[in-house]
Parts: sequence; structure tokens; C-alpha cells
Amino acid sequence: MSNHLTRVANFLTRLSNAALWLAGIGLVLMTVFVAWQVFCRYVLNDSPSWTEPGSVMLMSWFIFLGAAVGIRENNHLGFDVLLYVLPKSGKRVLRMISDVVIFAFGAGMIWYGGALVSLTWSTTLPSLGISGAFDYLPLCAGGVLAVIFSLERIVLRLAGEPIDDVLDEVLPTEIAVEMENINADPNVKLKV
Repeated sequence: MSNHLTRVANFLTRLSNAALWLAGIGLVLMTVFVAWQVFCRYVLNDSPSWTEPGSVMLMSWFIFLGAAVGIRENNHLGFDVLLYVLPKSGKRVLRMISDVVIFAFGAGMIWYGGALVSLTWSTTLPSLGISGAFDYLPLCAGGVLAVIFSLERIVLRLAGEPIDDVLDEVLPTEIAVEMENINADPNVKLKV
């Protein structure tokens, strides 16, 4: 990998880690908000109005940020079933198609999320007192990261980097779990 690609990859790793940390913090905050709402409702008999919309907004953030990190780490939806039976060149083509589809989907998230942000910018969320656009900013942010991370995979694959080789060596999690279950069952005998 060239020096320039290495610097870009390091930056994208830091960006991915920051998104993952923000998603984790959002998950913890949402849990705190919901716990506070339950405590206030059932113990104090006075539920705050901001906890539910605040929790939903935080959930949007950690879902879209986490999904983008999943794209970078190759934990996203893809053509997994066909990958088990295709030769290496066919796997490469399907993974490229998957990354192009993710890129297009991320671009759509940016485009349509941006339209929703602009439509709701002048509205106010009454319980939070902030612009209604904040409901749709996670869609745009997740779209930006999805585009960046899928573009990284496309560029690396076109540059000849062996990004798919690691994927071909690892047994899929589902298969590994099933194999453990089969091996743990004394009634099942595998012929090897």
C-alpha cells in the first residue's frame, strides 16, 4: 500500500473509531434517559417530556453511526450465500457490486436526508426546544460515512489491495456457531 493510501486508511480508521465511540456514548445516554423516564414516571409520578424524543434521537445517531462503522468493518448486508460457492474472482465481483450499492444507498441517504433537514430546519421540536432538522441529521451523517467507507473499499479493491483475501479465509460466524453446536451435541456424529 502506498504512503498516501496508508495515511488515508489511518485517518479513516480514526474516523471509524470516533463514530463507534459516539455511537457507544449515544447508546449509554439513551439508556440513562430511558431509566430516568421510568424512575420519574413510576417513583416520582412526574415523567419529563424530553426523555422519549431525546432517546429516539440518540437512537437514530447510534444506529446510523454504528451501521457506517459496520460497512467499514465489512459487517453489513451482502451477497453472503453466493460467496460460499463462487470462485475467488466471482466473490470479488459480488463484493464490488455490494460496495457500489452501499455507496449509492449512502448517497441517497445524504440527498433525501438533506431534503428532510432543509424542510424541517425552521420547525421546533416542542419537548426539546431544538430545530426539527436534528431528527434527520443522523441520516445525513450516516450517509456521509457510508459513502466514505464504501468508497474506501472500492478504491482499495481497484488499486489491487487484497482486502477480500481476509474475508475468504474466515469462516462466517453463523457457520462457526453451527459447527460448535453440532460438535457439542453427542447425538450427532460427523464423518470426516
